[in-house]
Amino acid sequence: MSVAIPEKPALEGLEATYREVWEREGTFRFDRDAALAAGKDAVFSVDTPPPTASGSLHIGHVFSYTHMDLMARYQRMRGKHLFFPMGWDDNGLPTERRVQNYYGVRCDPTLPYVHDFVPPQTGGENSSGKAADQQPISRRNFVELCEKLTAEDEVQFEELWRTLGLSVDWSLTYRTIGAESQRVAQRAFLRNLARGEAYQADAPTLWDVTFRTAVAQAELEDKEQPAAYHRVSFHQPGGGTIEIETTRPELLPACVALVAHPDDERYQGLFGTTVTTPIFGVEVPVLAHHLAQKDKGSGIAMICTFGDVTDVVWWRELDLPNRAIIGFDGRILAQSPAEELFTEAGRAAYAELAGKTVFSAKARIVELLAESGDLIGEPRKITHPVKFFEKGDKPLEIVSTRQWYIANGARDEALREELLAAGRELQFHPDFMRVRYENWVGGLTGDWLISRQRFFGVPIPVWYPLDEHGEALREQPIVPDEASLPVDPSSDAAPGYDESQRGVPGGFVGELDIMDTWATSSLTPQIAGGWVDDPELFELVFPYALRSQGQDIIRTWLFSTVLRARLEHGETPWRHAGISGFIVDPDRKKMSKSKGNVVTPQGLLDEHGSDAVRYWAASSKLGTDAAFDPQNPKTIKIGRRLAIKVLNAAKFVYGFPSGFDTPAAPATQPAGGGATVTEPLDVELLAELGRVVEEATRAYEAFDHARALEVTEQFFWTFCDDYLELVKERAYTGEGAAQASAVAALRTAIDVMLRLLAPVIPFATEEVWRWTHEGSVHTAAWPSTLELGAHGEPRGLLPAVSAALIGIRRAKTDAKASQKTEVRSATLAGPALLAEAADDLRAVGRIERLDLVTADEVAVTDVVLAEAAE
Repeated sequence: MSVAIPEKPALEGLEATYREVWEREGTFRFDRDAALAAGKDAVFSVDTPPPTASGSLHIGHVFSYTHMDLMARYQRMRGKHLFFPMGWDDNGLPTERRVQNYYGVRCDPTLPYVHDFVPPQTGGENSSGKAADQQPISRRNFVELCEKLTAEDEVQFEELWRTLGLSVDWSLTYRTIGAESQRVAQRAFLRNLARGEAYQADAPTLWDVTFRTAVAQAELEDKEQPAAYHRVSFHQPGGGTIEIETTRPELLPACVALVAHPDDERYQGLFGTTVTTPIFGVEVPVLAHHLAQKDKGSGIAMICTFGDVTDVVWWRELDLPNRAIIGFDGRILAQSPAEELFTEAGRAAYAELAGKTVFSAKARIVELLAESGDLIGEPRKITHPVKFFEKGDKPLEIVSTRQWYIANGARDEALREELLAAGRELQFHPDFMRVRYENWVGGLTGDWLISRQRFFGVPIPVWYPLDEHGEALREQPIVPDEASLPVDPSSDAAPGYDESQRGVPGGFVGELDIMDTWATSSLTPQIAGGWVDDPELFELVFPYALRSQGQDIIRTWLFSTVLRARLEHGETPWRHAGISGFIVDPDRKKMSKSKGNVVTPQGLLDEHGSDAVRYWAASSKLGTDAAFDPQNPKTIKIGRRLAIKVLNAAKFVYGFPSGFDTPAAPATQPAGGGATVTEPLDVELLAELGRVVEEATRAYEAFDHARALEVTEQFFWTFCDDYLELVKERAYTGEGAAQASAVAALRTAIDVMLRLLAPVIPFATEEVWRWTHEGSVHTAAWPSTLELGAHGEPRGLLPAVSAALIGIRRAKTDAKASQKTEVRSATLAGPALLAEAADDLRAVGRIERLDLVTADEVAVTDVVLAEAAE
């Protein structure tokens, strides 16, 4: 599709025009047959981050996805076959939470399904997030609402991505809750299980009491919280006391030991003895462990099951009993596992705590300690980091549960070393981001907990037989055949059983837990590449060329994807990892939804245009944080100015008279319709442009899109401000070879610069390209120095002429004269090669007599203006 040159070129409307053209022409469609014919090495596959389809995209998404698109567009122009899919991460807690608030409902799996259910609200305006204010509905009704809302969100997301100009193949879209994704996730899990990499275990589990679900290590977030140290007396058999300090006195009923550092001389004589707990009178041992801190509190701590993750380590390594007292709802259990060990007074005290929240139980236990005389002094107020679920608003508790895990190297030294080796094999851009991966692998404290007690996600594909008493035999899971996937054990009968046997002795029960959303997202290369359903395609695109993502999910998405690929395929899932920095506000604070300082991008795109917003993103190197002020988006405004200048400069160039039928030739031939570039200044321009092409190409190959943009933009403005001015007189009114040389150089330069700028400002460059070409600039060949001709290395003529032109302009400005004022005479000092452009300087400067003096520095002296002479 070619386009007529408009009278007044404008950016407005280009997004709507060309997104429709690209879709109709299949500009970004992956040509599978051509890719198969060309071979695996000719494919550049991108593992695209599937954004969470709950709520809205923010400016950080635009930032990092543009970085990914820049490399995709560059590789496409380099002749690669682009496999560039798009996914939507629509399962998991964020979606459930949004559905609860949006529709005013909550899931109750005990309720029956209601046909044609109508939620109590739509939109969530003025609604309460409290469960008591939400209407309980069946799991099936709840999942249907999740699917409905995510589908609506995904339409909006796709609209924004198309407006931004992401060059993805929209026919390759997937959903992480879709049937294909479920087949992939369940197949990978079953293979993990068969190899012994997936397993169940009863263990202390980080638990969010609001969402009633287990939380993995990668989902933790530390928040500073107010607290207080309470100094409490434990009683020795001989009558003395030992004082400990704790921020969690409410866990005294769960105390199983005291612990001090083995080198602490104050307590070495007590190791191996026992003490009794205040109020409850339970005898517990005094033990030694290297994690105890001699300089913290009194140097000796109580171990409770479980106050924090250190308690878990002590409990496991010291082989202590489990006396957990906190339930899944965050309240004190009705009955303590240690109740038979309590004194009569202790049982009475526990009865007062039962059913209370942790906060209320703490208040009451402090009162009881004060009454018994075991509270020493006043509590000492502090603030300290407390672990939260990254999407939660209450501190996590640690409860004992049976969960599913996947080995991640935390307990397997060989696997850990393999994962570290994979990190060294992977090319990080920038390279310093590699250490974040290595630190995460090295700091893992437990295997990956993948089961979640939620409702909208990929079901864990196992059932359990029931014995003659109706008890589940969880050590004998029943698994499906891979050909039957996907399955939902909560509604599908186990293999070899029928539905009538569900829940009855001798029958079966289905696993109700779903997989952590990362357990599906960690398989995006397999999902998008057709690992299960299209092995030919998967062989063609895997391992992928590029994973682009934010730095904050190195520990989750990047690591887990590497883990699953190594476990399943024995190789690293991509060759390159491009890591974007954060977006920070004017106060240098990271923008995030939780902080309320995010900017939604649609308004910026509407006001400034997509090319301008893309330019802002492209101006930042990978791994570098970018400050953004929505009230004064300076870089976006600069980008808009550049895009407008591209339109206007190209129209200006195409306005010069030419004897050529086509203003520019195909990219593989010297542009300019076959005319010869003969004039020194024109030759120098193309030589300089050849240097720019080489440097921009090197920058893209090094994943440095910002440098590629910088060198291209600098040349473009020199071209517009200086070269165009210098040769326009010759291009308009010159004769013969000199005029033809100017026009050929101008059009060649425009043709090359459009392709250099195309990844950054795809809409303006596409518009201009189609004025003179059939087809898209984005499928044209990336420029090379060969098409610019054998002009040799730049000699410095263009910078020297530019400096001379600036000097002439400054002389007129200092004389308060118009730039159109003629110059009777001027003396110009500079390199001898300036003489080669003397005619162009005389023309643009309106100089009647120009004297040239050889010098190291360019300077304009003895300027005599025509007006002054008169």
